[in-house]
Amino acid sequence: QVQLVESGGGSVQAGDSLRLSCVDSGSTFGKYAMGWFRQAPGKEREFVATISWNGGRTQYEDSVRGRFTVSRDNGKNTVFLQMNSLIPEDTGVYYCAAAATTYTVQWRYDYWGQGTQVTVSA
Repeated sequence: QVQLVESGGGSVQAGDSLRLSCVDSGSTFGKYAMGWFRQAPGKEREFVATISWNGGRTQYEDSVRGRFTVSRDNGKNTVFLQMNSLIPEDTGVYYCAAAATTYTVQWRYDYWGQGTQVTVSA
């Protein structure tokens, strides 16, 4: 069973950095690809980044490529999202999710965390 809990969100200024973490309390973390999604107020949830089970493959949404980095530590059952050069458009609730492989569409993900709020002010 996969149980995901995100942390690390907060309120920052444009240009600042945040690192989100997502911990799986289950025992099968290393079998799954992990994804990060976000939902801005009044908008649908969108793909941000994904990483394969062994960290060998990553994909990013165009607007975050070069600013965000996804990584994982299977020994700690944790996936990270390092977010640099944050802009107000990055504001939203950030969710981590687990899937069989590195999908970019949310309906392919089987397990979800509860989300963590990120607010970026100008």
